[in-house]
Amino acid sequence: MITVLFFGKLADIAEAAAELPHVSSTDELLEQLRLQYPALAAEKFIMAVDKKTISTNTLLTDNCTVALLPPFSGG
Repeated sequence: MITVLFFGKLADIAEAAAELPHVSSTDELLEQLRLQYPALAAEKFIMAVDKKTISTNTLLTDNCTVALLPPFSGG
């Protein structure tokens, strides 16, 4: 089971954390999330797998936690 956490504006779209079984990569995860939450397709965000930000497709194992993080700003 993969746990997906949504932060900021993305949490308003998803309304709660999601758990997805049988997901083997972040690309597959994004495909499933965009089907479940179509509004995500219009949003910019970065992904973190087990607290490490990623920029390319990453393999997922059971019990991974994936966070979707909107752009940060501030100072």
